[in-house]
Amino acid sequence: MAKSKNGTVFCCSDCGYESAKWMGQCPGCKGWNTFVEEQVDKSPYKAANFSQTSGRARGERTQPSVLSQIEIRPDDRISTGIGELDRVLGGGLVQGSLTLVGGDPGIGKSTLLLQVCRNLSSEGHDVLYISGEESLAQIKMRADRIGQFTDKMLLLCETDLDVISEVIRTRRPEAVVIDSIQTMYSENVSSAPGSVSQVRESTGILLQLAKGLGVSVMIVGHVTKEGTVAGPRVLEHMVDAVLYFEGDRHASYRILRGVKNRFGSTNEIGVFEMRENGLTEVKNASEYMLSGRPEDANGSVVTCTMEGTRPLLVEIQALVCHSNFGIPRRQTTGTDFNRVNLLMAVLEKRSGLQLGSCDAYVNITGGIKVQEPAVDLGIVLAVLSSFKNQAIPRKLAAFGEVGLSGEVRAVSQARQRAAEAEKLGFTSCVVPSVCAAECEKNSGIKIIGVGSVREVIERLF
Repeated sequence: MAKSKNGTVFCCSDCGYESAKWMGQCPGCKGWNTFVEEQVDKSPYKAANFSQTSGRARGERTQPSVLSQIEIRPDDRISTGIGELDRVLGGGLVQGSLTLVGGDPGIGKSTLLLQVCRNLSSEGHDVLYISGEESLAQIKMRADRIGQFTDKMLLLCETDLDVISEVIRTRRPEAVVIDSIQTMYSENVSSAPGSVSQVRESTGILLQLAKGLGVSVMIVGHVTKEGTVAGPRVLEHMVDAVLYFEGDRHASYRILRGVKNRFGSTNEIGVFEMRENGLTEVKNASEYMLSGRPEDANGSVVTCTMEGTRPLLVEIQALVCHSNFGIPRRQTTGTDFNRVNLLMAVLEKRSGLQLGSCDAYVNITGGIKVQEPAVDLGIVLAVLSSFKNQAIPRKLAAFGEVGLSGEVRAVSQARQRAAEAEKLGFTSCVVPSVCAAECEKNSGIKIIGVGSVREVIERLF
């Protein structure tokens, strides 16, 4: 009897590495216990589907183009009608792009994309919303809370990519939303929907549709408990942009962060607020992050971080108290734990403060995560303020990087940071001394230049 062409293979759920047998550690990404068993069809690959989805005639070959003769039209981008989303995307949706939106369950991914569909359809663009998780009635109930939709908005509940490809080729919409990629399946792959092979194959077909037909495709991706998009890592390499929706789903704020973007900056963020009628963009994010700040409380300092081209003021809170145990406890929220320990060691070594026997808790308010070294000076001031029980002036902001020798080093875009503090009514700003001259140009705010943490203590405490 002839051997069956079908077999099993073990795939890494993180990077997509394939192996004939199960292994504890993946040789590709070095992850542990990531191999899953999948059924694989070893018959010849059906490449005809790609020629159909790409919009080219069978047998037709693409020809190389001269780079200098390629024209970029201004209408290649489509505005989503949401300013914060356009900022993260780099100016709007690019025709023929493939965008991946990931986030925790209930964070608002489907609501955001449904609002995008509403704005695009109201501007006369043909939009197709494809859902593999909800029924038409469920989508209609959510759409009624958002607002009125025009006849340019079409809904389709389907998970078979062959049917979806045929509908897209027939209707030729300008934008397509896939909710979600883990529910889609192709008959070319024998494994179950959501598996590594199915997600990779489904993304490949959608990529061919987007590039071949010039359709802007936005796909929703589930995330794992580690916070990354579920499925093989190659999924993020195939798409043009990867957006993460962050924030506590029990709170009202949401942060949309771009971690990959072939058409714009990868460090931009958009701030939204969840309301009854959907997501509302927060245009003045700094003021929103500082709302509810306590009056004359020690351990509270405002610093400025850069998210792409956007300066953002955030509040840093610190609580330092003597420990009753042999080993003091250190805890951070929103910033790097090791960085806080390093800064406290610098304070103890360079300024003579006895912090080794103290518990320390540092928190970045607003639920935002800050990894930029420019917030070092803000963390130092917050720790000093709590340790000495002296409140920092409410209208004072600070930013700067602190080195191991206790020096305060220069940071990029210092003028924009000081201008953002001035715009929100701050009267003074502590900056690195090498950036003081730049910040004082055409500035109505008092600039305090410091060169070391010892000088910070002498001038402010």
